[in-house]
Amino acid sequence: MQQNLRNYRDYYGILGVSKDASNEEIKKVYRRLARQYHPDLNPGNKAAEEKFKDINEAYDVLSDESKRAKYDEYSRYWNANNKNTRKPWGGNGSNRSQGNTTVDPSEYNDFDSFLNQVIGVGARRNPTPTNTDPFRTPRSKVAYTPNTPRNNKRDIEARLTIPLEKAYKGGLERIRLEDGRSLEVNMPPAMVSGQTIRLRDQGINGGDLYLKITVEPHPRFKLEGANIFCQVAVTPAEAVLGGQIEAPTLDGLVKMTIPPGVRTGQRFRLANKGYPTEGGKRGDQLVEIQIVTPKTITPEERELYEKLRSIESFKPRADLI
Repeated sequence: MQQNLRNYRDYYGILGVSKDASNEEIKKVYRRLARQYHPDLNPGNKAAEEKFKDINEAYDVLSDESKRAKYDEYSRYWNANNKNTRKPWGGNGSNRSQGNTTVDPSEYNDFDSFLNQVIGVGARRNPTPTNTDPFRTPRSKVAYTPNTPRNNKRDIEARLTIPLEKAYKGGLERIRLEDGRSLEVNMPPAMVSGQTIRLRDQGINGGDLYLKITVEPHPRFKLEGANIFCQVAVTPAEAVLGGQIEAPTLDGLVKMTIPPGVRTGQRFRLANKGYPTEGGKRGDQLVEIQIVTPKTITPEERELYEKLRSIESFKPRADLI
């Protein structure tokens, strides 16, 4: 739906924030409104769907520092004059000339065209949410911002968040960009947070796409440089008697041997089961033992525990007497 320039679209009003709102505040409000009007939460509600599109359009401009600055400049001009007179701009308008650049808003039939040509927003109103949508959780999450133009090309820096298992193995990964494109990328193995992957000619107008990797925290494994740390629970009987137990690794379960009388917090090293390094070597996996007692036991187990307590010679509190 196109808007006449006289029907100026107030993106701050759409999100309900002040013009001096911080980026964090804009993001917070956007997430709340996107959830409220999300099509998945309002099936068949056309009004909610249109509102959701407006919210995404407003956020697309106000969340980008460069677009927001140019939009604010036009807003001041529109509010001050509200008439068709010329105004100098530093954007990408059709009246570009050497030196100073001027843009006449009256030359554009609608506000969407003005944004597309002058601000470079594209004013897209996608019928389906893109990866700025915070309530759909694909395996890999991508958000991007354009870098400095390079002639007619523009590079894109994308932030890609991936699970630890995917970062470890690499392989084909399908990602969806904010402009609606879907790319299948062959990711390298052993990726780490902060790593940047360059994809040639996948930016805007033949520019490059730079994927900046963030590895999600894992509920079981923690990277400590090239080493991987994890905790493994054992029963009191296993701790006393020792023997073989299973430990999780990025390659699957492996068997390891613990000595008799192992203590909580004691660590063991699984050589070459850590994270790969640039030289092709791997770190180690550090397994920390946690002795866990059962919350419920069977009558037979209780009988055995009571018998053990009556005959055991170990007195851990003997030095308190």
